[in-house]
Amino acid sequence: MKIIILGAGQVGGTLAENLVGEKSDITIVDNDQDRLRELQDKFDLQVVLGHAAHPSVLREAGAHDADMLVAVTNSDETNMAACQIAYTLFNTPNKVARIRSEELLAEKEALFCNEAIPVDHLIAPEQLVTDYISRLIDYPGALQVMPFARGRVGLVAIKAYYGGPLVGNALSVLRDHMPDIETRVAAIFRQGRAIRPQGTTVIEADDEVFFIAASDHIRKVMAELQKLEKPYRRIMIVGGGNIGAALAKRLDSQYSVKLIEHNQRRAEQLAEMLNNTIVFCGDASDQELLSEENIEQVDVFIAVTNDDEANIMSAMLAKRMGAKKVMVLIQRGAYVELVQGGGSAIDIAISPQQATISALLTHVRRADIVNVYSLRHGAAEAIEAIAHGDNNTSKVVGRSVGELKLPPGTTIGAIMRNNQVIIAHDDTVIEQDDHVVMFLVDKKFIPEVERLFQPSPFFL
Repeated sequence: MKIIILGAGQVGGTLAENLVGEKSDITIVDNDQDRLRELQDKFDLQVVLGHAAHPSVLREAGAHDADMLVAVTNSDETNMAACQIAYTLFNTPNKVARIRSEELLAEKEALFCNEAIPVDHLIAPEQLVTDYISRLIDYPGALQVMPFARGRVGLVAIKAYYGGPLVGNALSVLRDHMPDIETRVAAIFRQGRAIRPQGTTVIEADDEVFFIAASDHIRKVMAELQKLEKPYRRIMIVGGGNIGAALAKRLDSQYSVKLIEHNQRRAEQLAEMLNNTIVFCGDASDQELLSEENIEQVDVFIAVTNDDEANIMSAMLAKRMGAKKVMVLIQRGAYVELVQGGGSAIDIAISPQQATISALLTHVRRADIVNVYSLRHGAAEAIEAIAHGDNNTSKVVGRSVGELKLPPGTTIGAIMRNNQVIIAHDDTVIEQDDHVVMFLVDKKFIPEVERLFQPSPFFL
């Protein structure tokens, strides 16, 4: 597949890194020569220097025979113009654009179509992050919650703690503890190393466990692996930008929400816009302010400003002063790994780049893949693929899970069939149009999984 990526920033560079090892022909366009040279020295790709929305630059990048154009520059307007030019001049078949403006997104149905601005797929990072944080609040104690099959299936990452009913016991005990609930442990990471989950595998404290279950059963499965946290009630948000405002708006009808914004004018706007959220103008690293607002009673402190250092420092202060849990938005990948290390006061680090990459990968994968989540700093992936074909044309349809030649470290966790959630076992037979949810410990095997789910008239 020939893919042109417009924008060599963190998202564009990370996307290129994800795709170059998958036998894709990648060209990346940017007006920063040093950044392009850095990427070209590191990866096997082509680079073009210039403005991403100029016809001559797109022509040089090969837009006339590209399979896909992914516009992820820092400018919504540039991304939209590039898609328009690619459609009008070069008839590029698939166009993906990152759009941040709330005003544009509010009119997306009318704006983004071939009759107006020809964007085939929109990526809205702020909305993705807001959804991500909301899911973490819905499931207290989860490190990640990833919905599949239109929300009917969840892949959940949690840490096993001392005192959990399953810690010190084998995975086979799960069925004894929950005879009426089907679940499957898709992966276990112990001290950063992947362990293949088997019935005899014993869960240890501090294991990071990924399990798949019907969404209605997630809380019950979590209770088997750790002491279930009480539902959150009091939430403090720091930062009144697009993410902070959207998050407060979504939460303030169900929770007691306070929002701290340092800009006086923006704080006044938010106070008028939000119905139940209490808005303060101030500095979240001000101990006196946090003390006055009873930080020790806050269930979740969420720092989502556009300043990584400010987010980290305010969250560490809030945790020290008694906030029960802290979540931090972090742009820099190196910081994410740093604050999630052992002994850190930060409970959950949220990377908008990883959320954006996950959404982008959904559109660039081969085969009919409808959901992708990039996990563990991009090393692992969870995907939802649709099985097409029949016994003669498909390598999966009509075959049991145990028969499939899955790559190493790949687990089929669940199947969605006609709105029914089926937790996969070795004897589960895959049928046409099944939605198959898989976990890959190592994303380098993605091409093999894609080939497995691509029907072929020549397959016998």
